[in-house]
Amino acid sequence: MSRVQISDYLRTYHQLVKSTAGLTEEQLKWKAEPASWSVTEVLTHLADHSIVVSFRIRDILAATTAQLPVFNQDAWVSGQYANSGNASDNLELFRSLLYYNSLLFERLSEEDWEKSGINFKGETVKISDIVHGFTGHVERHLGQIERIKQGAANASFVQ
Repeated sequence: MSRVQISDYLRTYHQLVKSTAGLTEEQLKWKAEPASWSVTEVLTHLADHSIVVSFRIRDILAATTAQLPVFNQDAWVSGQYANSGNASDNLELFRSLLYYNSLLFERLSEEDWEKSGINFKGETVKISDIVHGFTGHVERHLGQIERIKQGAANASFVQ
């Protein structure tokens, strides 16, 4: 894994901060419809995803042969009443996990980056794939945050 890829991984926090800067509590919690996610819920999901990815990486490094865990993202978000939480708390957890994982990444050898496990689809995934996928996952949710912000702005305009 290159330093650039680790930098991209770490940059996801700053991208999220920039994307959510200046949003009011009302904007952070706004939902287009009850079944859709708010910005706060997206941030909760990303913090949850970071927890799961952290576990998956450590499970691979420990040479565990069990299938890597999957999680029901919608159930996790609704089950923890995520929209009642604080976006800033989610961002802080996300930042902390990124930093903690980056310290681990610095210790990994090239061989470690190639270690793999089996995901819930039965596919073999390397640690480098997991980290790269994580970064892409955050980028997709940044687009979702922008769409939510636009929807909130349009809803405010209509009212």
